Amino acid sequence: MARFKMQQAFHFADKRVKAGGVIVDTLANAQGGDVVYSAMSAATLPAGAVPLDVTATTVFNASRWAGTTWGWSSGRDSIDA
Repeated sequence: MARFKMQQAFHFADKRVKAGGVIVDTLANAQGGDVVYSAMSAATLPAGAVPLDVTATTVFNASRWAGTTWGWSSGRDSIDA
């Protein structure tokens, strides 16, 4: 299970996720309103993804974003994602 809350807009294929949206790695891990990003891995993790569980933290720590902080988000990056 890997769930991430987005701090900025993100789009892939035909899906758009605004800041505050949640992306998950598989349909089995999805909760209502989550967007499945099946290509998610440490190599493809988008900027602004904040881990919500232990597996997501492991993926985050193996990604290029490891060691970065999430900080504060105004939501500006989410306008018409």
